[in-house]
Amino acid sequence: MFRKEVNENSPLRILESSTLEGLGPGNLGVVMARAGVGKTAFLVQIGLDDAMRERPVLHIALGQDLAHVHSWYDALFDDLADSTKLENRNQVRLLLNKNRVIQAYAENDFSHERLDDVLTLYADKAGYAPKAILIDGFDWESGKVVERAAEIGAFKGAAKRLGAELWMSAQTHRDGAPAHPTALVPPCDAYNDVIDVAFFLEPEGTHASVRLLKDHDNSDLAETHLHLDTDTMRIASDDDPDAVGTLRTSSFTLLSGGAKGSEAAFGEAAERWGLHEINFSYPGRETVRKRGVVELGDVELERGAVSETYVKAQLHRSFPKTELFQRLLKTVWHQVATAGEVFVVGEILEDDTVKGGTGWGAELARHFHKRLHVYDQKKGSWFRWHNESWEKVDTPKIQSTRFTGSGTRELSEPGQKAISELFENSFGPAGS
Repeated sequence: MFRKEVNENSPLRILESSTLEGLGPGNLGVVMARAGVGKTAFLVQIGLDDAMRERPVLHIALGQDLAHVHSWYDALFDDLADSTKLENRNQVRLLLNKNRVIQAYAENDFSHERLDDVLTLYADKAGYAPKAILIDGFDWESGKVVERAAEIGAFKGAAKRLGAELWMSAQTHRDGAPAHPTALVPPCDAYNDVIDVAFFLEPEGTHASVRLLKDHDNSDLAETHLHLDTDTMRIASDDDPDAVGTLRTSSFTLLSGGAKGSEAAFGEAAERWGLHEINFSYPGRETVRKRGVVELGDVELERGAVSETYVKAQLHRSFPKTELFQRLLKTVWHQVATAGEVFVVGEILEDDTVKGGTGWGAELARHFHKRLHVYDQKKGSWFRWHNESWEKVDTPKIQSTRFTGSGTRELSEPGQKAISELFENSFGPAGS
């Protein structure tokens, strides 16, 4: 298949035909989804599609590092090239790189002044004028709505001056998004006046259905009938509905805590197999793993605060009330909240909870309806939480690009082996 045919057969052509006018220059399209459901992959696919049509792309990545965003483009391009048997692959890759610029920032806040500075820099230095501007990771919830709306309006103004389309991602929350929504959901519902087109990715196992929630002023919204793989945004196969994309290991990120035992073993495996690694901690805490440590401040830690009453009700036990231990529990929330699935090494108790502090991560996974697997060191087997009970399974596979790896500090030799087998079953032999 040639480049033109790849573009013509992209799922994006289906999405465009679902709207009356497409997006259009100077307009804002938003892709909404919960954490880990495919917002970044969606925007990267837009970037790939535009760049391959020789439409220059500016990709703004907030709260991410440059290498990670590059790995997304590399992985999804390779997946696309493999699945379509793309001819002249190397030439197309050069064309893609020529028509795409990535700017990555550690913080999630972003202003129209900074966007103007970036646009001016590339226009002056390289004569580069994007026809698609992608902003991934924008914080829709901080500050006043009126001020935020003005900021987004200024983004649109910059896009309009260039004749460019503007696409942004927005993270939704389970409590704020009903099943099968038909209108904008929080936090985007407050910005109805500045959003022109909006899609919602609704998770269905390892896939997501795409729902059109806004189409300019059109009140008769079409069904897209699209079901996409959440990691690649390729159309889900009818022949193999559970198939997942063949992404590079550098597209995956382990979320953990870097403590001795299971967390250190997960981190070592992630490094050995070439995955990214984030270990959540707080000032003053020493971690065994030094790679990818993120220290959470007081405000960030408080996001993971949960009442003692809830903990007792769910786990049938309490934890020490010391400040250090409570901070540790709050870091676990950060490990699990944005993960697509959770893997734990420990022991399943008679009441279906997991023993020790490790149990809090497993409980959060169930609370957030994440895919959850536990390797029980006493039983010597993997179990998954399915239909409100534990089910013994063979060694599972890592299916989400952001996943949690946690567990007991008292890691046994079989537990260590189970972690290695999990990675090998998911990615093949290390270094391959």
